[in-house]
Amino acid sequence: MNNNNQHPTTSSNQVAATDGSQSFTATLLWVDDEIELLRAYIIFLEKKGYKVVTASNGRDAVDLCSEQTFDLIFLDENMPGISGLETLSLIKEINSTIPIVMVTKSEEENIMNQAIGQKIADYLIKPVNPSQILLTLKKHLNKRELQSEVIDTTYRQNFQQISLQINDSYTLDDWKDVYRKLVFWELELSSTNSEMSEMLRTQKAEANSAFSKFVRKNYLDWLSSADTRPTMSPDIFKRKIFPLLNKGEKVFLIVFDNFRYDQWRVISKELAADFTFDDELYMSILPTATQYARNAIFAGLMPNQIAQLFPDLWVDEDEDEGKNLNEEPLIRTHIERYRRHDTFSYNKLNSAADSERLVGQFRNLLANDLNVIVVNFIDMLSHARTESKMVRELASDETAYRSITTSWFMHSPIRELFRLLADTDAHIVITTDHGSIRVNNPVKVIGDKNTNTNLRYKLGKNLSYNQKDVYELRDPRRASLPSPNISTTYIFAQCDDFFAYPNNYNYYASYYRNTFQHGGISMEEMLIPLISMQSKHRK
Repeated sequence: MNNNNQHPTTSSNQVAATDGSQSFTATLLWVDDEIELLRAYIIFLEKKGYKVVTASNGRDAVDLCSEQTFDLIFLDENMPGISGLETLSLIKEINSTIPIVMVTKSEEENIMNQAIGQKIADYLIKPVNPSQILLTLKKHLNKRELQSEVIDTTYRQNFQQISLQINDSYTLDDWKDVYRKLVFWELELSSTNSEMSEMLRTQKAEANSAFSKFVRKNYLDWLSSADTRPTMSPDIFKRKIFPLLNKGEKVFLIVFDNFRYDQWRVISKELAADFTFDDELYMSILPTATQYARNAIFAGLMPNQIAQLFPDLWVDEDEDEGKNLNEEPLIRTHIERYRRHDTFSYNKLNSAADSERLVGQFRNLLANDLNVIVVNFIDMLSHARTESKMVRELASDETAYRSITTSWFMHSPIRELFRLLADTDAHIVITTDHGSIRVNNPVKVIGDKNTNTNLRYKLGKNLSYNQKDVYELRDPRRASLPSPNISTTYIFAQCDDFFAYPNNYNYYASYYRNTFQHGGISMEEMLIPLISMQSKHRK
């Protein structure tokens, strides 16, 4: 075997190890049949702190890769013996993750297609210059560190501006803008495991505190002016769905239960190649829970109106019956109340089998004006995370929670549903009934045996609590909420609080701390996605 290995000399850029040996920034393999002509480049890289091992043919390169690990490989495309492309394939069999940069004299399309198909990291066209080489190394070996440094610096520069914006937010549009920025930085910082993430969490907590005050000040006023208020749960059909149907559009309304804006942002990357988006946020009603918010979406009515107009379709908190079993008839009453004649289907997906069945019947759905699809996976994940130690460890924080959501979406039949939708002219609306927040701070509340079990809101006639800790509604009718008893009071947790009973308080506080809950007041629960989508292949 002809190694032609170079033994780099020490340079001022290299760092001496504690045992007196030499420490290098990275170890590179450069494969080229004219390697002697590249001596100047190798010396340049050594002075920059890289250890460079060389080979003059593909077979030697493959043998070297079997014997040791390299951080990056420069690979000549045109060599005698086995070609660069053949060498690339053999090295990938040994180590599929190593970044390989193809160096070629030719830009022939067929060669580049094959190289890219075999997942080269990059390519350089001969003659190369030192700056190109160094840029390539930084891009593939130091990318994460450089990105982290830039992201951290930029967030620091924006921190004060966002803080000022939080203090100066007086409208819901102001708060939507604040929340979008916070989610943007949360995704940016989490991508590099930045130490700035703790600073962002503190800023987000401050924002949620101010947002809660904003909601308490304005919520009842919004409910009193249905025509001029910001878009809320009962307004989705009237303001978003019916106008599309009026234009003759086929509409798919896909409701992901318990779906946050940050989760939408990561899932949207999987759909961007096929769809254009009109990305909005709207306001969930209180309580931010399926029984109230989702029923309000489908009925186009506030909860107390549903209970009054359609008592057979409303289920009170203290009843054992499922709280969202009447969604299809509520949609029907909504359409009929507006004297419309839209044909529609309703499907609730609780399992992969349900989703596969729907995908199999997809062509039949195109005959309807409106297809409503409810997807329950994310809500089921949230509950499973609370109840299962294993799931809690898998989704240990927001970043992991988003990752699991994205992985599910990519590999579920729901992804296939969107592939089918991309081949139609249908208008797709994605939304949710509410989001969720990771709770950490227990707040004591005392209630009788009829008090509901939700950790973010309580209703009852004998509740005892500290008024400073909650948003209190002593007259539920003002908030358009049902009042099972004349003295019923609703209370809502704010920020990352959750309600715990004094009995066995320490156990329950520990059990529910760091779980994702919904029902109360926070940006994550109330400012939720409302996305209009169309296929890029639309005719």
